[in-house]
Amino acid sequence: MAGELTWLGHSAFRIASPGGKRVYVDPFLNGNPRCPQSELEPERCDLLVLTHGHGDHVGDAVAIAERFGCPVVAQVELRGWLTGQGVADDGQAHSINKGGTVAVEGLKITLTDANHSSSTPDGTYAGESCGVVLELEDGYRIYFAGDTNVFGDMSLIGRLYAPDLAVLPIGDHYTMGPREAALAIELLGATRVVPCHYGTFGLLTGTPDELRSLVPTGVEVLGPEPGETLSL
Repeated sequence: MAGELTWLGHSAFRIASPGGKRVYVDPFLNGNPRCPQSELEPERCDLLVLTHGHGDHVGDAVAIAERFGCPVVAQVELRGWLTGQGVADDGQAHSINKGGTVAVEGLKITLTDANHSSSTPDGTYAGESCGVVLELEDGYRIYFAGDTNVFGDMSLIGRLYAPDLAVLPIGDHYTMGPREAALAIELLGATRVVPCHYGTFGLLTGTPDELRSLVPTGVEVLGPEPGETLSL
């Protein structure tokens, strides 16, 4: 089967892998005004992946990990904080840093650079913000940029990982807006893009239509509604 990507509002995503694994990235569900009511309580979870420590990305990670006993992959300092919150210690197997790759449940997770801050909901320093390249069992690669502005080394991410799909924030104010995201697409060499981190709160004003107006022909900017599933 092909993989599937479901947007849960803001920067929260659920992935169904070709091998039947269910992955949540930045699972900000409860408290997320754009997360559909039917998605607030996951049915199962095989893997959690976090880009950084802010509450609108860590979200329900602790509760989900405790409920399902699933692995949680995050940057070193953030993973350590999660252990202190009661998330089972995995012997640092899932505590990685930028440039590092770990194989979990038949999937590969690589942390990349991102330009943003990172602290946990209680104010603890959570290392640096990261992007994530998630490689599914069939080799399909999704790049989750996390919260970031555009930066020149996105060209290296494109060169190294050649993502089949790029998930980019476009809301502006706390992350890049459509203008910067359009340049990020060029640097990545991406042809299929899912915008996120927009419309959740009033300050996040960027829209997929703005981004579409700035990218060349041949770049597909998808605009799923919260809860909508895309085939990969």
